Amino acid sequence: MESALKFTESHEWVLDNGDGTITMGISNQAQKLLGDVVFVDLPDVGDEAEAGEAFSLVESVKAASDLYAPVTGEIIEINEELEGSPELINESPYSAGWIVKIKLADAGELDNLLSSEDYHAANEE
Repeated sequence: MESALKFTESHEWVLDNGDGTITMGISNQAQKLLGDVVFVDLPDVGDEAEAGEAFSLVESVKAASDLYAPVTGEIIEINEELEGSPELINESPYSAGWIVKIKLADAGELDNLLSSEDYHAANEE
């Protein structure tokens, strides 16, 4: 599955759901750097995300880190499981630890993201 993902330079991953929406979370490398995640400040459904702009926050025992929208669009779903179990980001960053789903304003923005190979080569995970 991970090879189907695209990434941002700021360590967010994106899965194209093939229906004009994406699912996103943070990369395995990002969760390792953060350490144990203790809180996720989830946006509201209906909020607008702007590519490259901070829209959420992940707090760990080590630090708080902004999450940056990988694409522009409307937040259509949030992972409510994270409210009670933020550790899902550590345990399963690419599946159970997803953060939001976004309806794309412009599918062409996906072309601006890094392939899995390029991301891992740049970050030598």
